[in-house]
Amino acid sequence: MDSVARAVTSPRAALRWAATAAAATVLLAGCTAQDTGAEEPRTDGGSGAAGSLRCGDGGAERRMRGAWLTTVRNIDWPSEPGLSAGEQQAELDAYLDDASDMGLNAVFLHVRPTADAVYESDLEPWARYLTGDQGGDPGYDPLEYAVAEAHERGLELHAWFNPYRVGFQDPDVENLAEDHPARENPEWLVDYGDEAYLDPGNPEVREWVTRVILDVVERYDVDGVHFDDFFYPYPKDGEEFDDDASWEDHGDGFDDRAGWRRDNVNRLIADVHEGIEATKPWVSFGISPFGIWRNDSTDPSGSSSSGLQSYDAQYADTRTWIQEGTVDYVAPQLYWERGFEAADYEVLADWWAQEVEGTGVDLYVGQAAYRVGEDGWSGEDALSTQLDYSGELPQVDGDVYFSIRSLRENASDAYSALADEHYGNPALPPLSDVPEGQGPLAGAVDGVTARAADEGVDVAWEAVDGARFYAVYRLPADAAAAGSEEERCAALSAENLVGLTGKTALTDTAPLENGVGYVVTALDDYRAEGPVSEVADVRG
Repeated sequence: MDSVARAVTSPRAALRWAATAAAATVLLAGCTAQDTGAEEPRTDGGSGAAGSLRCGDGGAERRMRGAWLTTVRNIDWPSEPGLSAGEQQAELDAYLDDASDMGLNAVFLHVRPTADAVYESDLEPWARYLTGDQGGDPGYDPLEYAVAEAHERGLELHAWFNPYRVGFQDPDVENLAEDHPARENPEWLVDYGDEAYLDPGNPEVREWVTRVILDVVERYDVDGVHFDDFFYPYPKDGEEFDDDASWEDHGDGFDDRAGWRRDNVNRLIADVHEGIEATKPWVSFGISPFGIWRNDSTDPSGSSSSGLQSYDAQYADTRTWIQEGTVDYVAPQLYWERGFEAADYEVLADWWAQEVEGTGVDLYVGQAAYRVGEDGWSGEDALSTQLDYSGELPQVDGDVYFSIRSLRENASDAYSALADEHYGNPALPPLSDVPEGQGPLAGAVDGVTARAADEGVDVAWEAVDGARFYAVYRLPADAAAAGSEEERCAALSAENLVGLTGKTALTDTAPLENGVGYVVTALDDYRAEGPVSEVADVRG
């Protein structure tokens, strides 16, 4: 997500798990929640201790708290191309540790920046940002590693793809790796100034991109598939996107090229959504579009704004995707401050909230952590003031920050203030769309123990088949002592949630209070909570 000038003053800043079940089991045996030996989720509600209680999903807060982690141009990670596998892994570990320490619950990792791969692929070459050479093997599988490490920390890992972008400089196909799809199929490529894109109007491109994405969904235990705001390229003065050939071959039935281009993108979105639903329906699919769909001066259905219109400039009809349900969520990039005349944060947050209301599509707000320190974004409340408004809108289900590097560097003080004000307690990730009539797929957690230790209270438990994550709750003395099922359920609240983990142990570092107890629930692939465990009293 590199900085790109826009018609509005604010710039756009930037542009289920690996391999086989056997390989994943070897990698994570004994340390993670997921039983990767089962491709299909169970539908019987799981098994657990006698008398285990299913409390439902109305307790702990469900909120997306995510951050983008960019690989293109080495903006975030790796810090430079050519680092050893160990150095890259250490940098990634640090980012994931930061995300966990900040109270985030999801990371959006850039895995396909320029029609190449930040993972092992038989379809596309290794991304140049890993080794410095497109096609250069980094010596490990970054996505496999990232998924395992993220899940261990209780973080979702969403795979972020750019569907069409091929390159930024010198679009000559001879500069691409020999096995790059655009070099093997040069008719797919459209040069656009010093950039190059796969042609969205070529049906073979749509089929290829869908195949690449579903290959990742099939082989990796990712929690989501994510697109950002790059579809047809942002307009450049004096440049035309030359898709004359595909327009002539495939434009029948359309009165104008703009409508045809939008249909090309709509078809890709629908195909990807349908493919994910057929492959792993618990994997969420969403898009982070430019913050303005259309201005109301152009279309009465648009927002009261006066900036670039993604519907017209990039042929991205987000409103249709929401209405047709071909996305599970949208995360519009609302990278402007409150009160900014051309694109007021409040006005746009209201518009997007109105668009998703009643549709079943979740709304996350793309937050501009990278802007902290700019004019209009100074002070510790630079980010918190945004959530003061959008966080109160009932249709808003969370936030995603660009980028995690900005959060820990220039925006660290602003994020700390935001977290103090708005993130006082951990939050569970949003639920995926659970099939009608399906109960929780993970059973009750058995064998919960809680022991006082130097660093706090060490809580441990037995692994549960079908568990993706575990949620640990600290019960106040009255609830822990009462032991009734109703009181245990009532204690599954935001203020009592200690944290989320993919391991079978967690240390609560809060000061120990007399009489407290701990319960644990297992979250299945859809992030639905299973039955609550028995209470574990703290022992010395």
